[in-house]
Amino acid sequence: MRGLVPGLPNPVPLLTRLPAILQEEEFVDPSRPPFLPRFMPAFDDAIAPVYSVLDNLEAYVRPEYAPSDFLEWLAGWVNVAVDEAWTEEQRRRIVADAASLHRRAGTAGGIRDALQLAAGPAPTVEVEETGGSSWSSTPGASLPGSADVAVVITITVPDGDQAELTRRFERVAAAVVPAHVPTRVEVSVTT
Repeated sequence: MRGLVPGLPNPVPLLTRLPAILQEEEFVDPSRPPFLPRFMPAFDDAIAPVYSVLDNLEAYVRPEYAPSDFLEWLAGWVNVAVDEAWTEEQRRRIVADAASLHRRAGTAGGIRDALQLAAGPAPTVEVEETGGSSWSSTPGASLPGSADVAVVITITVPDGDQAELTRRFERVAAAVVPAHVPTRVEVSVTT
């Protein structure tokens, strides 16, 4: 949450933006100082964080530099459902790579890369798809693979709850595998 930052100066003090007549306000009672020069710094304190955010806006929308509380907001921009089990580093990487992953969604490489990001650097991800095309110089030769379209994803992780990991990876797979293709996620935990 952004708010008051003690000691943060306003680069454009509001008192200097007032008409000159209000800046030179004089009272009948010379023992009292003018009201506006005492009153306006309160607004400067409130508006200084806004100027700071606007001056550094690029840092807020780049996942590498964005404050951690903005990552979920940025994830919504690129249609990524943030998983609470992901580390902050994983979240930043996933949000940063989301646009390129969306371009390759549905391909074996895109599926593998999306699940590798979600699983982290230690696990291994293998994607086997039965679809594809082939040719043969011999007429009537059998085609490689299976006639049934399916995607089998095998993930080997060093540790964790197999049932929980399977649910998490199935959710990620559902987002990147075409909806009409049956998908099976197999998680094996090595200890």
